[in-house]
Amino acid sequence: MFVALWNGCKELLNQVKKSVKQWTKPATVTLAVSAINDLSKSKADLIVENAMLRQQLIVLKLSVKQPKFTNSDRVRLTLLARLTKYWQSAPHIVQPDTVLPWHRDMFKRYWRRKSQSKNREPRTPLATISLIKQMARENLLWGAEEIHGELLKLGIEVSKSTIQKYIDRVRQSSAGGQAWSTFLKNHALEIWACDFTVVHDLFFRPIYIFIVIKHGNRQIMHIAETRHPTDAWVAQQLREATSWNCKPRFLIRDNDKKYGQQFSAVASSSGIKVLRTPLAAPRANPICERFIGSLRRECLDHFIIFSSSQLKRIISQYATYHNDQRPHQLPPFLTMNSLFSDIRPSTSST
Repeated sequence: MFVALWNGCKELLNQVKKSVKQWTKPATVTLAVSAINDLSKSKADLIVENAMLRQQLIVLKLSVKQPKFTNSDRVRLTLLARLTKYWQSAPHIVQPDTVLPWHRDMFKRYWRRKSQSKNREPRTPLATISLIKQMARENLLWGAEEIHGELLKLGIEVSKSTIQKYIDRVRQSSAGGQAWSTFLKNHALEIWACDFTVVHDLFFRPIYIFIVIKHGNRQIMHIAETRHPTDAWVAQQLREATSWNCKPRFLIRDNDKKYGQQFSAVASSSGIKVLRTPLAAPRANPICERFIGSLRRECLDHFIIFSSSQLKRIISQYATYHNDQRPHQLPPFLTMNSLFSDIRPSTSST
């Protein structure tokens, strides 16, 4: 009985404390209650609280939709919060629990800056660092152990951890292999690319255009159109593009679902390695994307398409013009022999 009475009294006291705390908050009380509450504060506390409120008003004026605090704003509010014991009642656009992590972050930055060495120069001589980087660059199979042994032969004593640090700096850029642009440049004569683009006829029905282009000389190897681009149709277009016993080593395509199992089977049986570009990366297939842009700007944007046969005639004529008459800016590493090595007329199919 006594325990139950004591628990009831404690709950009543807690409710009274919550009510008093709620009524003493500056954001919810009336002006008279706020003035009475400020009488118990010292002049210094009132000045600091006023400064914090002014700083929050500055942030609100500089913000459009949501208050955005800069590093200087966080520093000012944190420093002002340390000058009064009533700081928790001053913030209105942020929670008091948000100010505390700001102070901890300032503390970390302060000690990080203070613990930095004033002498920024490395302890290892610059000539030794340059020699380590040169060895790591010219001997890719050497590790820290081999370079450490070679340096000892020269009378240079450096720890293996120091050598490993500079080896990582030299080799980190080439750890993932050659870049995609480097691959396209080195194998331009062995790469074809294919892609789809879509146009709409007079009644807004889509017609798909399939393009196969050679990277080396920008030649259109095959172009065709259809209203229903199935897997079997796309596989047949690849057969026609390679029917002259002319095939690439690599074929670049995107992740379109039109390239199905039959397309992959035709490419595999022809000895073609299909390379899929990443998602939402048009720059991975730049030659094909550039040609599609030229096809639209120079040709398709000036016609109203009435039928598939009309579109077939238009794109066939443009492909002939592109291969025989239109000038191209070829890469400097291509020669005239490679340019005209396997020029042949383009084919098309519906």
